[in-house]
Amino acid sequence: MATAKKAGKKTAARKPAAKTSAKKPAAKKSAAKKPAAAKKSAAKKPAAKKAASARKPNAAFMKEMRPSSELAAVVGQNPMPRTEVTKKVWDYIKKNKLQDNVNKRLINADDKLRAVFGGKNKVSMFEMTKLVSNHLK
Repeated sequence: MATAKKAGKKTAARKPAAKTSAKKPAAKKSAAKKPAAAKKSAAKKPAAKKAASARKPNAAFMKEMRPSSELAAVVGQNPMPRTEVTKKVWDYIKKNKLQDNVNKRLINADDKLRAVFGGKNKVSMFEMTKLVSNHLK
């Protein structure tokens, strides 16, 4: 008899589960309304995060460096931060169309850049930053 009672309990336990699954579609309808409210609040949150997490520039990047005479022919003689030097080198490369057509990561050096790149005709963009930093004091 003990097994019959256990079997009876199992079927009784299954019936309420069927009732809860019938309630789930109703919960989905109310959940469909929540994302619209969540979207409104989510739109407000990123604006608050941007103001709170404003990044401060690293002092080492902002320190003004004097370019060598070879690099000054490309970016100018005035002292400037490393970030500005990199921007001006890229402006020079794009203005003179020195980026390789097949592999955009390579820079084809003209006479001015060849002096900066140590006599190399082609340099990768990652190697370029290393070679340019050698010309900053």
